[in-house]
Amino acid sequence: MATITYVGERLFIGNLGHLFVVLSFVAALLSAVFYTRAKTDKSTERNLGRVFFGLHAISVFGIFITLFIIIQNHYFEYAYAYEHSSLKLPIRYMVSCFWEGQEGSFLLWMVWNAILGLILMATAKRWERGVLAIMALSQVVLSAMLLGVNVLDIYTIGSSPFELLREKMDIPLFSNPNYLENIIDGTGLNPLLQNYWMVIHPPTLFLGFALTIVPFAFAVTSL
Repeated sequence: MATITYVGERLFIGNLGHLFVVLSFVAALLSAVFYTRAKTDKSTERNLGRVFFGLHAISVFGIFITLFIIIQNHYFEYAYAYEHSSLKLPIRYMVSCFWEGQEGSFLLWMVWNAILGLILMATAKRWERGVLAIMALSQVVLSAMLLGVNVLDIYTIGSSPFELLREKMDIPLFSNPNYLENIIDGTGLNPLLQNYWMVIHPPTLFLGFALTIVPFAFAVTSL
């Protein structure tokens, strides 16, 4: 079967975003390993745990920025932008599009966890090794939810927010190399969610979810 060369797709931003997802997963896993292996507060393992958690946080912010660029610029070749945004939405609702989907919600949770982890890294002192190990493990699980990696055509780990529309939908439209000229607009935000509370409520809610790990991490570390 001949390979179709599609016209007009902006693949770089999606590939960059997926790279950030993989990097965030690997960095969180390594951070958890090194923090768990650290025996003292001044050990090399503790320092490596810090480095990898910092790299993880940068990667999470990178995912956030790249996905926001895709949504705000209406790159409808990406399924997430097509399914959750449209040209007619005002800016305040475009922000809401970010966390309407499952992938965006997990990412919002990851962002809060990353911020809290950086704060705890600077303030936890003698509790840092245990607390950050638990924070990093939490981020490993959340990062996996964004991988979208197919394993032997049996199971797909997570769901990538950078999946292309033509990869998600198997319809005749995508036999046309210039299919983007036929995609005039996205499906838009659910009308029930077009409310200013959708701009405020999800970030506050997920901050609450993220904050619950702080006392949990200290409690487990103390045990």
